[in-house]
Amino acid sequence: MSKLPRLLVFIVAYQAESTIEKVIRRIPGSLADEFDVEILAIDDGSQDRTFAVGLDLSRSQAAPFKLTVLYNPVNQGYGGNQKIGYHYAIENDFDYVALLHGDGQYAPELLPTLVRVLRDSSAGAVFGSRMLDPRAALKGGMPLYKFCGNRILTACQNRLLGTKLSEFHSGYRVYSTRALRQIPFERNTNDFHFDTEIIIQLLFAEERIIEHLIPTYYGDEICRVNGMKYAGNVLRASLRAYLQRFCLYYDRRFDCARPSAGRRYPSKLEFDSTHSRAYDLVAAGSRVLDLGSGLGAVGAALKERKNCSVTGIDIERSAMASRFDNFIQADLDAGIPDLGDAAFDYVLALDVVEHLASPEDFLDQLRRIAAPWSGVKLIFTTGNMGFLVMRLLLLCGRFEYGRRGILDLTHRRLFTFATFRRILRSAGFTVERSEGIVPPLPFVFESSRFGRLLMRAAKIAVKLRPTLFGFQCLIVARPNPTLHSLLTRAKAAASEKEAAILDETPRPVELESIGR
Repeated sequence: MSKLPRLLVFIVAYQAESTIEKVIRRIPGSLADEFDVEILAIDDGSQDRTFAVGLDLSRSQAAPFKLTVLYNPVNQGYGGNQKIGYHYAIENDFDYVALLHGDGQYAPELLPTLVRVLRDSSAGAVFGSRMLDPRAALKGGMPLYKFCGNRILTACQNRLLGTKLSEFHSGYRVYSTRALRQIPFERNTNDFHFDTEIIIQLLFAEERIIEHLIPTYYGDEICRVNGMKYAGNVLRASLRAYLQRFCLYYDRRFDCARPSAGRRYPSKLEFDSTHSRAYDLVAAGSRVLDLGSGLGAVGAALKERKNCSVTGIDIERSAMASRFDNFIQADLDAGIPDLGDAAFDYVLALDVVEHLASPEDFLDQLRRIAAPWSGVKLIFTTGNMGFLVMRLLLLCGRFEYGRRGILDLTHRRLFTFATFRRILRSAGFTVERSEGIVPPLPFVFESSRFGRLLMRAAKIAVKLRPTLFGFQCLIVARPNPTLHSLLTRAKAAASEKEAAILDETPRPVELESIGR
């Protein structure tokens, strides 16, 4: 027989003396046909006999499956209690964990259906939703004020998070422990909006959520949720997640993208950006050195569309690197690798300098290498710490790092236009051109009409005040000759000058010849 997937039915309980036994007994025994089932009930510091009732069921083996009853000596809160249960499920190698409430608000009889839906899909979670049929929710006894609050909060959250869930506030859920392992749920609140925060984490981890209709039941259970406080917490969490998507806010609990995601900056060739500007500045048929080539989109476009000869250097080899004429895998923190006798017309260092441990050493070496290349131009880009949004955040006392943006977590240095020009000049470069770049708004608004209008307004603002409205700065520079090359030139010039002087000096006339 094949091994059955393991299911943990997890019951959160607080002051549930009168209901927990019914909830446990109503768990369908038919689950055993498809799953290896255990029940875990955690009493969150109740002052009544909730734990004792659960313990009696466990000892008498009256529960439909093996039952473990635990007790928190200090109340952990609704969210804190869930964390312990999910940790238990992960530590004991369960495949799925189903959340039930000890007050009987959600029907255990639907467990086989919900767990089966999760098992037969690649989703991270299945949520029982009362709002897939709103009329049924009202018929089931949901108070009108709760119904309206649920609908309004869900609509706001869908708008902020870009989702289409019918309900964010159901406590009937089945999670895949595979998905739970991917998200830092331990960092979430211990309060009731834990349920919202874990949804955000699943969304950011690109885990699919499936909803399934469940009946609504309201009995004589005591509501322990402060509605206004809960609504405020839910909206704050959703707004923070919204801002984090645009790199205007950072919270570690929402930093749960898959490991492969976000490691390289996406291509920005299709709109006004550092990528498209750099592409436009490079002449067709040029020899290009792409330092920190990343995804390789710019280098690949230069080779394929402008017939340039491209050499890329980066710590990792991207899929597009195969399109280059040459690729060198190297860590620029250890210095620029030996390029042999190669010479280039353009050097690209797009969003590179701010990631290095010692930008000064890197720029010094780059100047020494590039100085002998006749007519070479270097194109640098970096985030502008003087950007208006950054100034406003600082004014509010916030300094938010994130996955991308000006305060990328991988950035080691921060620059304004003035400081970036200064570091280049101090390394021996002459700045020929400096311009601001608009924020990558198409990543936020895609091709919407509002996004296009905002992009046009941003371009005008950047043109008027690049240091204030420029999200990034782009600088074109050329390397000044090194002292070694100047000394070599001086020696060569001296030799030529000396030879010329000797050629111009009249030779002495021989007296003997005159006498004759």
